[in-house]
Amino acid sequence: MAGLSSRSAVAIHALTMLAHRGGGSLTSAEIADSLASNPVLVRRILGRLRDSGLVRSTEGRGGGWSLARAPRDITLNDAYTAVEEGRILSRHAHPPSDACEVGRHICDLLEVEFQDAERALEERLSQTTIAHLLRQVRESEHQLPSANG
Repeated sequence: MAGLSSRSAVAIHALTMLAHRGGGSLTSAEIADSLASNPVLVRRILGRLRDSGLVRSTEGRGGGWSLARAPRDITLNDAYTAVEEGRILSRHAHPPSDACEVGRHICDLLEVEFQDAERALEERLSQTTIAHLLRQVRESEHQLPSANG
């Protein structure tokens, strides 16, 4: 595992945009515009979110992507687990030498530390919902100076 990708950030951004839409749908191109990204990449992420039951898609004219659950019922950890693969912290790519005192023990010791760290991340991400992020976005937007003044 190479570590975290940007998939989680893209997924959370997309979910927050869909929540901002308030029940309507958005196309992958509209979401990609906000991300300054490629719609194909966005569709891949949205596909994983759909497979996890977080969004749904409708075909045809007026179709697009929408939330499958209420924003208050979607946590950042839901998005993370939907799109990330494997563990966050990389383990040894090759087993260390048993002839070395450190090598004999480091994998087991790191496994405990890494599992604790990953559990802490999941717990933290589970505390924030998409609804909470949307409130923060709106509060931040209201704090910006108006375009007229």
